[in-house]
Amino acid sequence: MNGVVIVDKPAGITSHDAVARVRRLLGRRRAGHTGTLDPMATGVLPVCVGEATKLASFLAGDDKVYEVTMRLGVRTDTQDMTGRVLAEQEPRVSGEEIRAALASFVGTIAQVPPQYSAVKVRGRALYQWARRGVRMEAPERLVEIRDIRLRSIEMPRVRFDVTCSKGTYVRTLCADMGERLGCGAALERLRRTASGIFRQEDAVAIEGDSDAAIRQRLEQGLIPPVRALAGIRDIAVPPRFEERLMKGRQPGAEDLAGLQIPSLAAGDVVMFTSGSGRLVALARMTVSTAEIPMLGARDRVARILRVFIDP
Repeated sequence: MNGVVIVDKPAGITSHDAVARVRRLLGRRRAGHTGTLDPMATGVLPVCVGEATKLASFLAGDDKVYEVTMRLGVRTDTQDMTGRVLAEQEPRVSGEEIRAALASFVGTIAQVPPQYSAVKVRGRALYQWARRGVRMEAPERLVEIRDIRLRSIEMPRVRFDVTCSKGTYVRTLCADMGERLGCGAALERLRRTASGIFRQEDAVAIEGDSDAAIRQRLEQGLIPPVRALAGIRDIAVPPRFEERLMKGRQPGAEDLAGLQIPSLAAGDVVMFTSGSGRLVALARMTVSTAEIPMLGARDRVARILRVFIDP
């Protein structure tokens, strides 16, 4: 059983807990998620199962989409409403000011990871330092806010959708917006509605039913590795070359002779697939496809990144 299943993570459990539940229900030891959701958050959590765990690093960098509820006029130590309230005030801001603040965060912005986060400083996660009463500052990093769309303003709550890059802390985004508005803000509710190509419409609930019923939904929702990598081009290979790849062969120009090869640049990741459409290997091109005819037969054209064993 290899593939990716989209879990609808419920509130109140960690992403690790959700993966453990999938592992138990499917009876598989190998499973892992592609990007952590905070315990308070719900929604799309892609979980890789079996050989598909080798895909996790390729899926983790996908953009994410969230439905956000931000409460104005409050500051907390965790930047969300699960934390200790540090200050409260009446948010005296207009709808126009809120819209302008939201718009001002679209683009490349710098964020300092929150004190209660898994970012490591001096060998420990920030939340571990914070629980000891030690304040450690992580270096700021650049993230990309692709889009923010306002849904509603019902003071003191502001609801909006945000599309952002990997590594974005939405609670930090809310806290920073609150500072820009001068009244403070904290994240009240967060739901991930998309992670790359994976959407909440296809997510599987992992509670509220019998184990047998949930197991059946997980099995039916399992996405084959090739489909999970929909944005990566593929090269179908014959059985003889498939066997060589499985034994550790690094692709040379002669191996690709006569195959249908898409237009690829040096550095592009490509899938090698079997005639039946099974994912055999992932590789990174060391040359462009335009250069291959000029190479010697044994010159390497790609570097194997992952090999997938046929179950």
